[in-house]
Amino acid sequence: MSAPEERGRGRRIPRRVRTRRRRERWIRRSLAAVLALIMLLCGAVVVAYLLTAVPEPHPETVSQSTVFLDVDGEYLGRRGPVDRQDVPLSQVPRRVQDAVIAAENRSFRTDSGISPSAVVRAAVSTLSGGARQGGSTITQQYVKNALLSPEQSLSRKAREALIAVKLDRTRSKDSILEGYLNTVYFGRGAAGIESAARNYFGVGAEDLTLAQGAALAAIINLPSYYERAGADAKVTATLQKRWSWVLDGMRTSGTITAKERLAAAFPAFRFYPPGNTDGQRQYLIDAAAREAADRLGITVDQLARGGYTVRTTFDLAAQQATAERVRDAPAARKGTKLHTAVVGLVPGDGAVRVLYGGADYARQPFNDAVNGAVEAGTALDQLRALRLTGPLADLARTAAPSPLRLASAYAATAADGTYAKPYTVTKITRGGRTSYTARPDTQRVVPAARAQTRPKYTEAIGPVGFFAGGAGTGPGTRTLWQTVSAGHLSLTVALFAEYPAESKRPARPAHLPDKAQDLAYGLTESVWSKAPDTPPAGLP
Repeated sequence: MSAPEERGRGRRIPRRVRTRRRRERWIRRSLAAVLALIMLLCGAVVVAYLLTAVPEPHPETVSQSTVFLDVDGEYLGRRGPVDRQDVPLSQVPRRVQDAVIAAENRSFRTDSGISPSAVVRAAVSTLSGGARQGGSTITQQYVKNALLSPEQSLSRKAREALIAVKLDRTRSKDSILEGYLNTVYFGRGAAGIESAARNYFGVGAEDLTLAQGAALAAIINLPSYYERAGADAKVTATLQKRWSWVLDGMRTSGTITAKERLAAAFPAFRFYPPGNTDGQRQYLIDAAAREAADRLGITVDQLARGGYTVRTTFDLAAQQATAERVRDAPAARKGTKLHTAVVGLVPGDGAVRVLYGGADYARQPFNDAVNGAVEAGTALDQLRALRLTGPLADLARTAAPSPLRLASAYAATAADGTYAKPYTVTKITRGGRTSYTARPDTQRVVPAARAQTRPKYTEAIGPVGFFAGGAGTGPGTRTLWQTVSAGHLSLTVALFAEYPAESKRPARPAHLPDKAQDLAYGLTESVWSKAPDTPPAGLP
């Protein structure tokens, strides 16, 4: 008997069986739909991954600044749109790299470029309108900071994840970490590890200690808050706790030993906010920037954006001694302005140790030492008898030379008649590679037969020759020159006064204050005290 016939005879399927069968059909259909959706989503992700291109970094993350250092490596200042300099990963100590990984992404060396839990958490937060969620990997942070906009949307977060995965599959971990360390913001205006090392500790990235590297790694989390470390007790204490957490993480992962962890001491920070460099140092940077650009065959603007490190010839200690002494100068006569120019050169070499051309670059960008044309008067009398040749051949006929040019002439007499072209740049590097190294450009300007009859200075002060001269006499002196020379330094001081320009009337010479001679002597003594050798005994 067939089933229909049997049903027709009154047999019915129990309700619970029919319910079970309907549930099973619903489950099978649901599973099929879910599977189809998963396959569709996976396909979409694969297609999106294949279509996603790794974008070029933003222009602002590529742009760098150029840093200027004095002869001993002390920081002078920088030029450029952003305080950032690229350094190869090889110049960042491994312990500093490990500290950043311990602070920001402890699975960095082994993960796929993303943290699935962080992505889900951020997506849920975005969809629900909640607060911004962190937890991104180092790769994701690099993508967000350097390659994408800061927009907080689900689509941007998804794109960030796709690019992070592609980066992880197409670039080495070291390449990603290098890009991250060169672009991440550390506060104090510093983008990248090199600028951060300089702004917080006054050293280059390659010279960071374990303790300093751990402190910088701890700062990344809240850079705008932690930038006052060392100046704000509460901020410093909070940072020290996170610093300890970073070092503990390094100890747990085995990147430092228990002995190293125990020996680490919380580092001291440079004062913040830093002093303003627009007052005096910008004169030095101006001169060095022009010379550096010329040596590299580029423009000054290109130099500023190029990420170079320019080691200059300047002695910052002597330069600061000059500035401090000028601040104590006697007041100029009423209605006049006193100008001071100081040039210190190494005889026979040409390295410029001191180049004081004004008190405040913001108020007077014109450099009196380099560009000023100052009445020479009797300052040239001692040089005319030598009949200088070469670059100084026409100096004796120049009524108003620049202080730099006259200083170079007297430096030549201190070097037995060998003129050395003044220079302000000793070395230029970028990314760990040397782009330029200075070599003295010398030329004999006094024949050997007359070299022994070089200027007879008006006074002999120990081993140092001293010369004073100027334009005008007595209380009517308009210009005062003074030169002191020894084997290691030739120092020229020029003082002159003027009536400032008014309306359509140009500036014109004025008489110096009565105590101008005292200022000249004081400047010489102050600068010489900072020179490598001892100051001359018996200076007037």
